[in-house]
Amino acid sequence: GPKPSDLYGKFTWKIENFSEISKRELRSNVFEVGGYKWYILVYPQGCDVCNHLSLFLCVADYDKLLPGRWSHFAQFTIAVVNKDPKKSKYSADTLHRFCKKEHDWGWKKFMELSKVADGFTVGDTLVIKAQVQVIRENPLQPFRCLDCQYRRELVRVYITNVEGICRRFVEEKREKLGKVIEDTLCWSSFRAFWSAVEDNARRRLAREKTDIIFKAVVKRFFNEKEVTSTLVMDALYSGCKALDRQKKNKNHKLDAGYDSFTPVVWMEKDFFVLAGDILSLLERVVLEPLPSYKDDKGPQNRTKDGASGDEFGKEFVERDERRLTELGRRTVEMFVLAHLFSNRIEVAYREAVALKRQEELIREEEAAGQAENELK
Repeated sequence: GPKPSDLYGKFTWKIENFSEISKRELRSNVFEVGGYKWYILVYPQGCDVCNHLSLFLCVADYDKLLPGRWSHFAQFTIAVVNKDPKKSKYSADTLHRFCKKEHDWGWKKFMELSKVADGFTVGDTLVIKAQVQVIRENPLQPFRCLDCQYRRELVRVYITNVEGICRRFVEEKREKLGKVIEDTLCWSSFRAFWSAVEDNARRRLAREKTDIIFKAVVKRFFNEKEVTSTLVMDALYSGCKALDRQKKNKNHKLDAGYDSFTPVVWMEKDFFVLAGDILSLLERVVLEPLPSYKDDKGPQNRTKDGASGDEFGKEFVERDERRLTELGRRTVEMFVLAHLFSNRIEVAYREAVALKRQEELIREEEAAGQAENELK
């Protein structure tokens, strides 16, 4: 299919004599991105609100599109540019599936009108910029769908949000698995069960098809209404690539630029496979929280023209890439481990416990019957 860069585009709209405009709404020229036609709609005095500038991205000629359930899925940023680079620009991002009922999307309260005069109009000209990324991915697995430059800008702004999503998930699973180990009787019983399982059975229980995991991951983390979803998918995609790369290089020296790590799971052809014994892996992940990135600070503001951010230094870009990959990898590993334990290994353990208990009850009944016969 088309590359993300082929589905990405920018548009700049200069509105002259802005303070003299008396019309309720203004429409920009139509521009094309990702094979679709768009325009920007602005309400200089606000749309159903007072004292605010309202901005929307709209599908052009939506009423002339093929009838039925057409939809355009896109991530976009609309910005009003300030003349002062330090103030950068006033911008907002969103993710939306455009359709016949929702053919326009944006912000009624984009910014207060009182702020417009604070450097956002130069020579009474208001400059509005839009970045649009059409997304055509079929979300059946983690994917990368953002143009490189646009992605870099979004990463700077939202990487802490992505970290929060990944951290909450990992900590939730760590806590749940930790309770299994903390229950000494249950943990001792589980260890005894696992030590008695044959090697072939262990291998079967310690693997799952990648497509099953991928679909479950997308269902858990991809929300079409959440602007950070594309970056979360991107992080998970990078994490899977890191696991695949580590597996291919486990018997060789890693390529320059790639960090070495001890994986929890491997990717082998069409399967995710535990990279060690389940007992040691459970004990390990419970003791290994995600690293803190609080001291790993860098610029998170956008540039005035939405540039790629090279002026901030290559080290910041590389740092964010490593951080995003680490977050994605650790999240995927925890997801796979928790999935295999809860849906396969623990199920087998519960079945074994139930079978053992059933056998004990049968023996007890037989012993009771034998004792009763002896009394007769």
